[in-house]
Amino acid sequence: MAAFLLLLFLLVSAVSGDEDAFIGVNIGTDISDKPSPTEVVALLKAQSIRHVRLYDADRAILLAFANTGIQVTVSVPNDQLLGIGQSNATAANWVARNIVAHVPATNITAIAVGSEVLNALPNAGPILVSALKFIHSALVSSNLDSQIKVSTPHSSSIILNSFPPSQAFFNRSWDPVMVPLLKFLQSTGSCLMLNVYPYYDYMQSNGKIPLDYALFRPLPPNKEAVDANTLLHYTNVFDAVVDAAYFAMSYLNFTNVPVVVTESGWPSKGDTSEPDAIVDNANTYNSNLIKHVLNKTGTPKHPRIAVSTYIYELYNEDLRTGSDSEKNWGLFDANGIPVYTMHLTGAGSVFANDSTNQTFCVAKRGADPKKLQAALDWACGPGEIDCSPLLQGHPCYEPDNVVSHSTYAFNAYYQRMAKSPGTCDFKGVASITTTDPSHGSCRFPGSSGKNRTFFNGTSLAPSLNDTTSGCPPQYHGSGPFTTSVIIGALLMGAVFL
Repeated sequence: MAAFLLLLFLLVSAVSGDEDAFIGVNIGTDISDKPSPTEVVALLKAQSIRHVRLYDADRAILLAFANTGIQVTVSVPNDQLLGIGQSNATAANWVARNIVAHVPATNITAIAVGSEVLNALPNAGPILVSALKFIHSALVSSNLDSQIKVSTPHSSSIILNSFPPSQAFFNRSWDPVMVPLLKFLQSTGSCLMLNVYPYYDYMQSNGKIPLDYALFRPLPPNKEAVDANTLLHYTNVFDAVVDAAYFAMSYLNFTNVPVVVTESGWPSKGDTSEPDAIVDNANTYNSNLIKHVLNKTGTPKHPRIAVSTYIYELYNEDLRTGSDSEKNWGLFDANGIPVYTMHLTGAGSVFANDSTNQTFCVAKRGADPKKLQAALDWACGPGEIDCSPLLQGHPCYEPDNVVSHSTYAFNAYYQRMAKSPGTCDFKGVASITTTDPSHGSCRFPGSSGKNRTFFNGTSLAPSLNDTTSGCPPQYHGSGPFTTSVIIGALLMGAVFL
């Protein structure tokens, strides 16, 4: 089965006009108990997430997104890049199979061609721009080029001499790739996609970068980093890296290609050699990043122009190899329980969880039906739960199966017991979720009846008429600019149950 790499990103679209700010949420396969496409879409709807990014173009997932209004960025995996970059026909077939077959029902707005190709697959560097052009040409032939933008994510390590930002430049050995790439992005109105990890910058600085500077914590003026050439003051690593990208592009005479940050985050747990990979720092970084973007702060070089940013990642990937930190970038564990709660404003709003902090008890995916039936019988009998809503003709009778009925009964017991520890287990066939399992007229105990997330009092539900491309509008000089913030979290093949 194709890699189920879903980058569900929390989109915060902050606009200079009246449009609401949106939070939306990046999924990989290295998680135990991966969800079905239907479950992923149900999670997105329940959390009112309106933008997603996929690390491939899995047909089942794209079909599941049909008619949801959710905007989708799909990807050409690195292992398909050489074939597409060497053959216009191969690229056209890829677009026909993975794009044309799904639009307009599925709202695909961008294609990410490869991932950190110049670092991960340098032998494909010479054909990278050809791959983008061939994909774009196929979109033009299908009259989809204005709706769907094409780019490729880069590691920020391709930028050399990144501080001061005004002296930054791209690794010159890649000029034969970067110059035609930037020409392509400029001519098609696309973004430079960049992965920015202040955590790694901090870890590799040998103490030269203060932790507070990496975490967006306030710094006294005498501690701010100052670019001696521009006299711009930098209060955090993130802005310095983004501006380094802008200066590196201007060094090559490109000044109107926006930057979108396709990955950024902080691990909540690490090995003994990673003492700063802790929950408090992860919470601080991601919370401050979101507020930094929502406030439309911009960067010192481009103030008030928010940088679209995907948070890495939504779920911890418990099956990943490597250090503990590799498994712990997520905002949620595999059961959909928040690793930490991000308080984004003084009002106590939270990220990727409904603002009432609701939790529910549901049947585990793949649980033994006989064990579910036994637990259902207990809940409706000795457990003294009112199971009358499950009777034929009543609101929760449909769907008439043991998973649905046991979920209702498990949750009713869990809520009646005030969500006490151990009351959502049922001999291992139940688990806690933050997603309201209510459906149709069947309202589960503990439900607010809204089944959607709010941020600062603003609904995050997708608009079926929203066709914004996967790249924010280009800016021109210092005039008014519509900002779009995509706060993505790489949802790596996880389950929200």
